[in-house]
Amino acid sequence: MLGYIWQYLYSSLFRLWLKWFLRQITGKCELQRICDGYRQGVARTSRRLLQQTLRTAIDVEESGLEQRVTAIMAEKNIRSEKDPMFKTNLKVCLLQINGYRKLYLYVEDLRKQVFESEKKEHEELLLKLWDLLMPSVKLQSRITKQWGDIGFQGDDPKTDFRGMGMLGLTNLVFFSARYTELSRQVLSHANHPKLGYSYAIVGINLTEMAYSLLKSGALKPHFYNTVDGSPSLEHFHQLYCYLAYEFDKFWIEEEPASIMEFNLYRERFHEKVKMLLGEPDVSLSLKLTS
Repeated sequence: MLGYIWQYLYSSLFRLWLKWFLRQITGKCELQRICDGYRQGVARTSRRLLQQTLRTAIDVEESGLEQRVTAIMAEKNIRSEKDPMFKTNLKVCLLQINGYRKLYLYVEDLRKQVFESEKKEHEELLLKLWDLLMPSVKLQSRITKQWGDIGFQGDDPKTDFRGMGMLGLTNLVFFSARYTELSRQVLSHANHPKLGYSYAIVGINLTEMAYSLLKSGALKPHFYNTVDGSPSLEHFHQLYCYLAYEFDKFWIEEEPASIMEFNLYRERFHEKVKMLLGEPDVSLSLKLTS
């Protein structure tokens, strides 16, 4: 026990001495050395000291970031004239760390919103999805078996949104509105007689995948590398588009024997995405092949 305490004290004192020594040599504190020594993105923002230093700044509004950064600089005795980029670099890191948590809260709130047929905006969004994917086909009625043509399970799609709420619908609509031709192409693959799958149901399932990755923090590397500031809901939607497009390619390339193997291939795809998120330069951005 005494040996463990002594080892802990020794290592702590050594770290303090090393920090002091490096500051004397470089003229910069550890925060400055991190901002200078690591490139912008996950390599910099994920550093433990930076996360710890900014932990007390969580939930600071963007309007108050300037004051928070100024306070940190005063506390660390950092002068802008000697390190003009530090303030900008620190602010970006603060925006990324704070923004990721806010994005999760916003996504969680959208997920908890139940689809309600009584709400006009919900109904309009659902009908917009149909019009985007099936522009030449008119719905016979609001509740109809036609919904199965775009991959819903029953005659009324609202029952399929129970798990992901309005988040599932907004992702589907975003993909169809932003990448209309591509979404129709993916839908045509989903309706393949042999390799087909339920387009809307799989889309909601991929929303759950994106949500769970966000909740666990696994998406931090992607957002830190691709968003120069606070990630927004649109960035989350763009990630969903990447998953929808890449899963479609993955499914076709793997050629499953039947839709009954969906869970198996869904898990394989999930593992593939998690492996990519472990790479330092990860960027899960939609790249369309010509």
